Amino acid sequence: MELCALASGSSGNCFYVSNGNSGILIDAGISTKQIIERMSLINKSPETIKAIFITHEHSDHIRGADVFARKFNVPIFATKKTVQASFLCSNEDLINTIRNNETIDINDVEVEAFSKFHRAADPVSYNISNGKKISIITDVGCVCNNVIKHVSDSDFLCIESNYDEEMLENGPYPYFLKKWIKSDIGHLSNAQSASCILTHAKPSIKHVMLSHLSKNNNSPDLALKSFSILKQRKDFSLKISVSQRESPTALFKI
Repeated sequence: MELCALASGSSGNCFYVSNGNSGILIDAGISTKQIIERMSLINKSPETIKAIFITHEHSDHIRGADVFARKFNVPIFATKKTVQASFLCSNEDLINTIRNNETIDINDVEVEAFSKFHRAADPVSYNISNGKKISIITDVGCVCNNVIKHVSDSDFLCIESNYDEEMLENGPYPYFLKKWIKSDIGHLSNAQSASCILTHAKPSIKHVMLSHLSKNNNSPDLALKSFSILKQRKDFSLKISVSQRESPTALFKI
């Protein structure tokens, strides 16, 4: 399989996953124009996309879904409550509901939805597998049992590393917003995310991509520094990278 984070952050989220021939998008939170432009940078065509899977209804996850789905006649999958809480597509025939723990087969790639904690109607994250397993876990407020379960058997993990605790505490956000971000329905800090990987990831995990970094309360250097604790795991031999808001990552092969 192949994976690229086309965008990740509060300005828009979109992950591309492919079996080499056809692909899917996890979220479409940037414009269709941006999706097409960023796919071209990794030499991929939007015509190869066979489905869009939505994690939750916030605008930075669904902004481009309507236009992209209609332009390329691509089905959208989301939980029933997410569909009810948002406008995903003006062509309702393209909207499909998916249940927590349900697996959808898209061109020999299995996509599994699982529930998580976040302030949304019915938020889910997704595993994508075809022998190897990719887990994309962002916009999550706590390391619940579902997160632990899927972190523990992933070969490639995109995980939220949203904020540096000191930057958030001393930053300009109002108290109520800081309180929500740190809550169990908010976001994971660098320290929480790093501790999760240290404690639960399997020895053979190949790659961890730090995702959904806050523009105002984090930096790539701080996020990577937090993950230096993984040196405590002598059984690890993994790559750590950071996704970007304004440009795609490299196309990683799993």
